[in-house]
Amino acid sequence: MNRPIIRLYGLVVLLFALLVAFTSRWTIFEASSLRENKLNARTLLEQQRIDRGPIVAADGTVLAHSLRHGEGIYERSYPTGSLFANTVGYYFTDLGSTGIERYRSSALNGQTDTGLQAVLDQLQGRRPRGQKVITTLDPAAQRVALQALGEHQGAVLALEPRSGAVTVMATSPSFNPNVLKSTAAYERLSHDPNAPLINRTTQFGYAPGSTFKVVTATAAIDSGKFTPDSTVSGRNDVVISGVPLQNDENESLGQLTLTEALAKSVNTVWAQVGETVGRATMTRYMARFGFDRKPKLDYPAGEMSVSGSYEGNRLVSPLSPKVDLGRMSIGQDKLAVVPLQMAEVAAAVGNGGRLMTPHLTSRIVNSDGQTVLRVKPSVQSVVMKSSTAAAVRTMMEAVVNEGTGTSAQIPGVQVAGKTGTAETQIGNTINNVWFIAFAPAADPKVAIAVTLKGVPGQGAAFAAPVAKQVMEQLLRD
Repeated sequence: MNRPIIRLYGLVVLLFALLVAFTSRWTIFEASSLRENKLNARTLLEQQRIDRGPIVAADGTVLAHSLRHGEGIYERSYPTGSLFANTVGYYFTDLGSTGIERYRSSALNGQTDTGLQAVLDQLQGRRPRGQKVITTLDPAAQRVALQALGEHQGAVLALEPRSGAVTVMATSPSFNPNVLKSTAAYERLSHDPNAPLINRTTQFGYAPGSTFKVVTATAAIDSGKFTPDSTVSGRNDVVISGVPLQNDENESLGQLTLTEALAKSVNTVWAQVGETVGRATMTRYMARFGFDRKPKLDYPAGEMSVSGSYEGNRLVSPLSPKVDLGRMSIGQDKLAVVPLQMAEVAAAVGNGGRLMTPHLTSRIVNSDGQTVLRVKPSVQSVVMKSSTAAAVRTMMEAVVNEGTGTSAQIPGVQVAGKTGTAETQIGNTINNVWFIAFAPAADPKVAIAVTLKGVPGQGAAFAAPVAKQVMEQLLRD
């Protein structure tokens, strides 16, 4: 064979290889990105003909399903209206998708096979068959949470400490996803100053106030630098980072144990504890709890905020001298956190120091009734020793029994909790308030975080009663 023929043969082989490579790229390896491209009109038309699978609550309540219209076109419908709107999200071909609808979109559309199998199915004329997503959500407790929030802007997140299963994800104000069939309605909602489209359990972080003292207490005790019986001065106007720090109502107290200081929520004690523990140790324990990175929830990353210290819109490490360590240790300074993060703090203490990975999906079932995915409990991190968790639990019990959290007491059930109040208008007593808790304390079935924005009072008066109502419902189920 002469050299020119060999060259020609090599060129043909190269061109054929390139053809196979580029064809495989779009049909197999990058098929999902092509399908998700908003400019791909063919994909939009195809998706309108898919009988997308339902999303259901733990008790079988249908939260989202597809209804068939003329000419084989399907449209999404949400039977529970605004109840789970910010959690389930929405799915409309002209608007896109959010929430569980977005995160589990491939399964709901029946597009879970490999790229090659999807091509073979298409060649054989097989249409995707949507799969059912069964969630961990509890409709009865969700209703209680939304009713308790009332007209306030705020959020409630509850989960099971032993498994990480999220049972309540309530945010106020909410919206009815069924109205989004109208583009004008979407425009009104997206420009509403109250931001009803935002899921406040995972976005829009606020200063956690004194609930963060649970993190400080964990670092202090687990590091061995303090015990629950260690005493620290609770006098007013202790200088922290060169500036005097005040206690609530400028109350000046003597030597207090850490247990007493948590029950009374004494700022100057916990600021001093934080400074003694040090930046490196506080940073290490914050990381174990999940601060300073996206939550590991099965939910769209773009709809979750990182909990941590911020300067403007930029996340600042606790190791930075820009962070006032003492004030951060009492939940002030630059901290902005979401309810999911603070519920995880409570859950880790309640679960003996082990933080379980939170999840919204229980399992996924295909159109033949077979379970194709079952979410099993998994440990996200070991935050503290079990002995530390037991000590902090006892301290949190004191908060509810005789401290600032008595309004969260449940007859016959020991609750462990912590109140939090972050001033937003000093002098006008308008605050962002919090309460975190778990119950029953010795063997918790529920961990919870509640926050309300801009209320005329403290966490004990506004957030703790909300948490109590939701916990009572979950413990009743």
